[in-house]
Amino acid sequence: MKLKQNNHAYIDSQNLNLGIQSMGWKLDFFRFRRYLKEKYSVNTAYLFVGYIAENKEMYSSLQKSGFVLIFKPVLPDKDGKPKGNVDADLVLQAMIDYNNNEFDQAIIVTSDGDFYSLVKYLYTNEKLKVVMSPYLDTCSVLLQKTAREKIVFMDNLRKKLEYKRKNTA
Repeated sequence: MKLKQNNHAYIDSQNLNLGIQSMGWKLDFFRFRRYLKEKYSVNTAYLFVGYIAENKEMYSSLQKSGFVLIFKPVLPDKDGKPKGNVDADLVLQAMIDYNNNEFDQAIIVTSDGDFYSLVKYLYTNEKLKVVMSPYLDTCSVLLQKTAREKIVFMDNLRKKLEYKRKNTA
């Protein structure tokens, strides 16, 4: 009998959120964390997120759901919108963990082609469990080609992972 794997998830939170919202629904992060644990044996789920002080309550809720939050300072872009690009942080954390032999396999959650090199490296070294992309239509073709058979799309997970507002009546 094979022991349960110790897998890590590396989640590009902005890409995940925007991808799910583009399909017209909202992700229940508590259910998503449980899904990662049950389906992919994810013991550590890193959520890379831009830090905005007003979101402290949300960050606390995400941590209670079992995510390890890795914050990136947020700066306004040229239009004044908050921008906190987490790509380099996600790759760096994955490679530190890889070099320290901290996981059996990695789950990368994004549609962003900027992660192609990381995905290629993990795939080549048999350390890629799966790439979870929110939505086929918004997923980089480069990422799809690199992940090959190890890519899944979250559009068919709506029933399992959609946030449903709790009735307070």
